[in-house]
Amino acid sequence: MPERFNIGDHVTWNSEAGHVSGTVTKVHTKDFDYKGHTHRASEDDPQYEIKSDKTDHIAAHKGSVLTLVDE
Repeated sequence: MPERFNIGDHVTWNSEAGHVSGTVTKVHTKDFDYKGHTHRASEDDPQYEIKSDKTDHIAAHKGSVLTLVDE
């Protein structure tokens, strides 16, 4: 089972621009529309909205691409 994250967790992931880090702002456990696309999510495989540390950009990712940042 993939690692679960909570609102407020500090995470990192790889993007086209390299490693990005941010804070989880929402946890989706049902399919949702984001930027014109349907993202698939479930209780067993949630998706997360993360606010970038460096910009106001919000990204949506599955937990499998996220790593918890040790603070």
